[in-house]
Amino acid sequence: MRSGLIAALTAGATLAASVSLASLAAAQEAGDTKAKVDNLEKLQGFRTTGVAEPPPIPQTGRRADAINRTLQKIKLPEGFKISLYAIVPDARAMAVGPNAGVVFVGTRKSKVYTVTDRAKDRVADEVKVFAPAIDFKIPNGVCFSRDGVLTVVEQNRVLAFPAAEFFYEGPDVAASVVVKQGELIPVSEESYNHTARVCRIGPDGKLYIALGQPYNVPPKEKAELYARTGIGGIIRMDADGKNREVFATGIRNSVGMDFAPDKTLWFTDNQVDGMGDDQPPGELNQATKPGQNFGFPWYGGGAVRTVEYKNDTVPPDVVPPKAELAPHAADLGMIVYRGKMFPEKYRGGVFTAEHGSWNRTTPIGARVMFVPITKDGTAGRPEPFAEGWLTESGEYLGRPVDVATLPDGSLLVSDDTAGAIYRIAYEK
Repeated sequence: MRSGLIAALTAGATLAASVSLASLAAAQEAGDTKAKVDNLEKLQGFRTTGVAEPPPIPQTGRRADAINRTLQKIKLPEGFKISLYAIVPDARAMAVGPNAGVVFVGTRKSKVYTVTDRAKDRVADEVKVFAPAIDFKIPNGVCFSRDGVLTVVEQNRVLAFPAAEFFYEGPDVAASVVVKQGELIPVSEESYNHTARVCRIGPDGKLYIALGQPYNVPPKEKAELYARTGIGGIIRMDADGKNREVFATGIRNSVGMDFAPDKTLWFTDNQVDGMGDDQPPGELNQATKPGQNFGFPWYGGGAVRTVEYKNDTVPPDVVPPKAELAPHAADLGMIVYRGKMFPEKYRGGVFTAEHGSWNRTTPIGARVMFVPITKDGTAGRPEPFAEGWLTESGEYLGRPVDVATLPDGSLLVSDDTAGAIYRIAYEK
């Protein structure tokens, strides 16, 4: 009897202690969240937060040496050279500042980084956390306006940072809220899948954001909600978040877009999984006007119908892709090349970053591709530009995510697996 009573008391004490610890942890988390919110409010009012600046990311050592060995295996066209530009943990989307050329790097985690080449020797001198007082959630999307305002698009919030290239030197930065937390998409549609947003500022000064939908193929009961909110499409709004509208629909999950000199919007789209190794193809698309439909979910990619919608009538105005990309290679970031360093062949063409397949029996991808574009907007056959991160045995030594150009016209390539940014230059 006594031993049973002692056991019961012990169990009760343990349970009480567990509840107490859980309550304490919850209170601590709530306090931390409130502090982060307060910090954002302080930054909006140009007040200091008191948050210490984290130490810079080391740029030398064993990790850098290993990446440099990998880069020796990368194949490029004649005259091109690749080198390590910066060590950046979890590097994803990139935005190059229009004033000083500072590179801002988004991630799928909780940090945004800045990369500075102070010596202008085309190698980063400093990599550090941007705005450490802010509690970011999947801040993948970064883009600049021509007047130097940095936009950061998270999973479900949009923030703007005026004069980011100048404020980034310290831990406190000027900030504003473009779209409040929980209002970019309905909270009910938040998911662990297809959460990496990308953005661009258009020639019209509006902010364009791609909103990947969370399913492989969405259920039909989601159609009205997604069409209305722009999930599975591209939305646009004024720089301050007003006048939001759906710009394009029929897009499964675009993680790369860019405007061409003719003001049309080009974008990649990752297509349906589970339909076999060799179908459907990925897509490179061109939006020439608002309101266009690019065919998903009726098409899984290219002209391949999805099983779930094979008996449904396809809308009559569906726009086909300008180029079909390798199936399941996961083309993510892209740019229309406007630099002058590369030979004439590449000017006005599209570079895409292939992240590499995950559900293919024979892996493909992990390379940078080039798609030539003629003056009339016709896309040529995609061709490898930089490859070698995928070994013959199927091991990924790196996974390219995004591409961007430095002011000198050289090409930057981010890699979230290696945690690095590479620079590709042309040497005559």
